[in-house]
Amino acid sequence: MSVPKVSKICCIGAGYVGGPTCAVIALKCPHIQVTIVDLNQARIDAWNSSDFNLPIYEPGLEDVVRATRGRNLFFSTDVDGAIRAADLIFVSVNTPTKKTGIGAGYAADLNYVEKATRRIAQIATSSKIVVEKSTVPCRTAESMRVILEANSKPDARFDILSNPEFLAEGTAISDLVSPDRVLIGSLQTHEGKEACKALSEIYANWVPQERILTVGLWSSELSKLAANAMLAQRISSINALSAICEATGANIDEVAHAIGKDTRIGPKFLKASVGFGGSCFQKDILNLVYLSESLHLPEVAAYWRQVVEMNEYQKRRFTRHVVDTLFKTITGKRIAVLGFAFKADTGDTRESAAITIIKHFMEEKALVTIYDPQVEHEQIWMDLQEVSPTFTLQQIKRQVQIAPCALDACAEAEAVVIATEWKEFITLDWEAIYEQMSKPAFIFDGRLLVDSAKLAKIGFKVSSIGRGAEVTA
Repeated sequence: MSVPKVSKICCIGAGYVGGPTCAVIALKCPHIQVTIVDLNQARIDAWNSSDFNLPIYEPGLEDVVRATRGRNLFFSTDVDGAIRAADLIFVSVNTPTKKTGIGAGYAADLNYVEKATRRIAQIATSSKIVVEKSTVPCRTAESMRVILEANSKPDARFDILSNPEFLAEGTAISDLVSPDRVLIGSLQTHEGKEACKALSEIYANWVPQERILTVGLWSSELSKLAANAMLAQRISSINALSAICEATGANIDEVAHAIGKDTRIGPKFLKASVGFGGSCFQKDILNLVYLSESLHLPEVAAYWRQVVEMNEYQKRRFTRHVVDTLFKTITGKRIAVLGFAFKADTGDTRESAAITIIKHFMEEKALVTIYDPQVEHEQIWMDLQEVSPTFTLQQIKRQVQIAPCALDACAEAEAVVIATEWKEFITLDWEAIYEQMSKPAFIFDGRLLVDSAKLAKIGFKVSSIGRGAEVTA
């Protein structure tokens, strides 16, 4: 059997992974037609919008779409047509954590993966390479293979690959253009290895061969969960140390710098903060916890669960510190929260620390004003409703406002909380902000973003994560 030739790619799922990934493939492989499909008409309309008002904010993404859309990159709701035409199909659908049933709160909900797989089997009339692109539990590919083989037509055979993404939101395009590695897992059969070569050849159009790693199917699936779990573990570790720093007078930046100079450790992911968020870290760790429990490894499950518990503790600790500093109560006090996205350079709010912090402020009956340069207002209201089911939207809006700029958000506030590390917060007119705030004016830097000494000279009382004492004028 020769290596399958791929001239047409279909990606099922036009979200944060499928959209950018396949847009870059189209850019780097002009000889391949790439069609991204989704049943969400509004999302596809946004991808096709004449003013390029894309549904995802990601630096550099618009340039890629402008260069490829209508040439060899297409967005459509015609899922069946794209499946029939494709040689290779990426399955890049959502895999949220289950909210009900067995494994609720830990296991991944594979409903969308199964639906996409069954649709492929139903529609495909020729052989396909099916690539698992969503983050999934170990051995999901086996379930996909069983479904495809049980429902395939006589002349259609399927080869299953695992090709997990290792993108960081905010740098997704540069991560795709120059990845640390591309991981492809396949069954170690002749057919599986040939399918693996076909996908490898696509990436080889721009990725050096030594960065394309080919492994077994199950190793590929587990590697994705393991990578995110270990990155999150580093964040929880440095955040645990930040609590010790605050209690002893040490400086977490200095500690992290000293630790990072050890070549065995390195400096990355040692930035203390109010907590990690995003679509992957918590979900993947909980998935690993569930897998460990399913395999009757309770000690392993407890080990990884603690990473998430430390993250939640950090958010609670930060909120409690705000309340304690503001004279033990924030009832009726106005607090400005700068940033709502889980990190800078993205509009994604999934598992954002800001959501939890604002929930706690609402429970303490504070008045909160939010500013974020990218998050849609409707998304903020949706997130706050989801995290506070006992509050009606009307009740939430009595306590929470959304401001058009940082200056407006801080007007008459008693405290400013920096929840997202947007660069624009560094260069704000802090003197103007100070003048219009209630006094004493507090800043709680949850991202170690601003110059504490400079702000203290203006008159602010500054409290930063992982620093032993308040910086005051």
